[in-house]
Amino acid sequence: MLKNLTTTRVGGPAQQLVTATSEAELAHAVGAADDAGNDVLLIGGGSNLVICDEGYPGVGVQIATRGLHLDEQPNGKVLLRAAAGENWDVTVEYSLTEGLSGLEALSGIPGCTGATPVQNVGAYGADVSQTLAWIRAYDRHNGQVIKLQNADLEFAYRDSLIKRTSTNGSPRYVVLEVAFLLERSKDSAPIRYAELARRLGVEAGERADAHQVRQTVLELRRSKGMVYDRQDADSHSTGSFFTNPIVPREILENLPDNAPNYPVAQEGFVKLSAAWLIDQAGFSKGYGLEGTEGFALAQGRASLSTKHTLAITNRGEATAQDILAIARAVRAGVAERFGIELVNEPLLIGLSL
Repeated sequence: MLKNLTTTRVGGPAQQLVTATSEAELAHAVGAADDAGNDVLLIGGGSNLVICDEGYPGVGVQIATRGLHLDEQPNGKVLLRAAAGENWDVTVEYSLTEGLSGLEALSGIPGCTGATPVQNVGAYGADVSQTLAWIRAYDRHNGQVIKLQNADLEFAYRDSLIKRTSTNGSPRYVVLEVAFLLERSKDSAPIRYAELARRLGVEAGERADAHQVRQTVLELRRSKGMVYDRQDADSHSTGSFFTNPIVPREILENLPDNAPNYPVAQEGFVKLSAAWLIDQAGFSKGYGLEGTEGFALAQGRASLSTKHTLAITNRGEATAQDILAIARAVRAGVAERFGIELVNEPLLIGLSL
């Protein structure tokens, strides 16, 4: 069952499941499925997938490649190359062990390294696009392995060329290897996130000890159920289920003065806090559990996390439809209260909101 390969632990069987432990096996598995006219679902850490209860009517390819390598650069920086199937937090920890900085604020994010450029994964003021140099990928359109530089990937907030050229969650570009350009330093990258800066006792924009940044980020994530733990139902999720909406600045006129908003690169737009919108629309932590208004939706099998309102969690025996029932209620409530439609962050396979 595919649910055993995902952090939300929902999803039926795949028609066929293949495990690829090398780049050659990965490219061959995808190419063979394409030649046979079968749909392909790539599965890394399974932390960004919600798969329907009926399963997947095609080939599921589990990416299990491994490998971490360092290449010294003429400018004094270091290129860290990671296989797509390498666990992301292992990659981050390795970089720090080797005396490199730049990835520390991204500690504790579940999933595999090859998935990070797809969503332009980010947290605590950092995004992978800030340090990613290039990727190597298998292009399913021509059957060739190509290299895409940072600029080629057209990164945006939780978005990239890879994501935009995917069809029903199946990408044109299958990531084989990811390279990050990092500094050899005991100091972190500048701290951009206010909560993290406060915990570290520094001002926003200042640096701190990179190892201390990692430990502080892990503590913050664990306190919110955002580090996967089999014993913690609050972590049995895809992390943030909804992205922070980017809206025209004039939308702020319809929101309370204390509504959090953040600048973005796109002129005339701001980023809102999805967690704040959800909370202000009347959805509290644990919504969906017994004793809450949302209990009838999934009989307590699924709920918002008891630690924060952005994660939709499997409390033990949830189905994909249970997860979606909570998601639909939250999205509808925010739309009714604020006129803003939240967008799901994880891939929905065989499902739609």
